[in-house]
Amino acid sequence: QVQLVESGGGSVQAGGSLRLSCTASTYTASLDCMGWFRQAPEKEREGVASIRRDGTPLYADSVKGRFTISKDNAKKTLYLQMNSLNPEDSAMYYCAAKVPPPTYCAGAYNLWGQGTQVTVSS
Repeated sequence: QVQLVESGGGSVQAGGSLRLSCTASTYTASLDCMGWFRQAPEKEREGVASIRRDGTPLYADSVKGRFTISKDNAKKTLYLQMNSLNPEDSAMYYCAAKVPPPTYCAGAYNLWGQGTQVTVSS
C-alpha cells in the first residue's frame, strides 16, 4: 500500500529556513495532486500550499512570498521550502495527496503523511 513519509521538520530561530520533503514509499504510485497542511495545538487544520499536475502552485495568503511548493514527479516527492519563518508558522505539517489524482485535482485529499513538527522561536 502506498504511504507518504515526511522529513525535514525541526526547530529554528525566527527568520530561519527549513525544507520539508514528502516521498511516496511506493514509487509506482501516481501522486499528481498534492499539498501541504499544518495544524497548531487547539487550532484547526489549514491548507498551506498545493500544486496541480501541471505544476501550478497555490498558497495561503499567510505564507505567500515566503514558502515555495514543488515536486519531483519521477521521485514522487513533494517539497516545501520555508523561508523567513516566524513563530506563527509553528505547527505540525502534513503532506497529502489525492489518489488516484482526479481531473483538475478537484475533491478531498485521501492520503496523508504522519506529520513533521516545525517549531520557530522568537
